[in-house]
Amino acid sequence: MGFTVFDFVKLDSDLHFKILEKVGVYCARFSISEPKILLTTKEVLEMPKEVTEGRRTSAYKYLGVSYIQDNVVFINVRKIPDEKTLENTIVHELIHMRFPYLSHGRRFNKMVRRGLAGWTFKPYAKRR
Repeated sequence: MGFTVFDFVKLDSDLHFKILEKVGVYCARFSISEPKILLTTKEVLEMPKEVTEGRRTSAYKYLGVSYIQDNVVFINVRKIPDEKTLENTIVHELIHMRFPYLSHGRRFNKMVRRGLAGWTFKPYAKRR
């Protein structure tokens, strides 16, 4: 089930399915609902402007972007060279969804590593 660099040049239905499958597995582990997954910059630009505001025309620069309020994630398959980077990007963006209060930093990276290691997380609950 390995990918080669050439698999990422063209987004075929098999790769699309593999990505959605990985997202489903990680969403179950992180106790979050599955976000809408965008895989091309064209799909990002086709979304309503309110949804992709702030990271719309610049999305192509990133491996992935989370639009947390609207439960949407963009995975830029054109920039992803291998399966490991794909896995890291998926987990990274889904950790943003599960821990919306964490910005990039030591704790965030720790959660990404734990997610990649197979940890499960309870559903997000606001503190009282």
